[in-house]
Amino acid sequence: MSTTTQQYTRVAIVTGAAQGIGKGVSLRLAADGLDIVVADLPGKIDELNKVVKEIEGLGRKAVAVPTNVTKEEEVKALVEAAVSNLGRVDVMVANAGVAGIGVATGPVIDANVDNWDKCWDVNIRGVLFSYKHAALQMIKQGNGGRLIGASSLAGTRGYANMGAYCVSKFAVRALTQTTAQELREHKITANAYAPGAIDTEMIADPADKEHGVGFGIKQFMKVPLWIGTGQPSDVANVVSFLASPDSHFVTGQTISVDDGIHLS
Repeated sequence: MSTTTQQYTRVAIVTGAAQGIGKGVSLRLAADGLDIVVADLPGKIDELNKVVKEIEGLGRKAVAVPTNVTKEEEVKALVEAAVSNLGRVDVMVANAGVAGIGVATGPVIDANVDNWDKCWDVNIRGVLFSYKHAALQMIKQGNGGRLIGASSLAGTRGYANMGAYCVSKFAVRALTQTTAQELREHKITANAYAPGAIDTEMIADPADKEHGVGFGIKQFMKVPLWIGTGQPSDVANVVSFLASPDSHFVTGQTISVDDGIHLS
């Protein structure tokens, strides 16, 4: 079912859209025929506006809405801005996240709960608020919808010295499964993607300059170096399917995009 054969143009919100996976997802969904609301922190408005221009270059409408996803009132306002500017919300990609590297890393016995909370605020609360307010709008519209969250390879198994991040990404999986069960009667699906090493600023490490992109994070996580480093487009391909009408029979799933490392 094509997005262009409906009586309305579908609209997606993508958080963390100023760069990396979020930008890649935004451009892919625009290429799929959706209009896009791109959101990120206020300090990234210039980057967001550049993404808007790229989306418009693909022939789609786009709006930039600076948003701190840890603030529920701002996420609610984000959804309202999507409706007021583009008419509706059909897809919510709760992509915004923080890695916690250098902030909330270290062994559990040395845990600084304040730092762990900073990681959880974005990675858990941000997804919760995004699901909640997008779903309320989708229910009001009565046409179903797609909720898509960002988990991680670190949400499929625990990694030493990454407790805060692992907990947050496991939580996305649990929240997604719960939400899928609660919203199925409204024809709203909830799924997540779990990237491995993806070539973005989030995994950048000084050692990468000598050994190649992804070397540093793989060393830190003790991931075999033969595992590939993906591109944002690799994740965007999966999100494209999850956002599409063709995915209506898939819900409550977390799809790994990691060159198979979760299998080893």
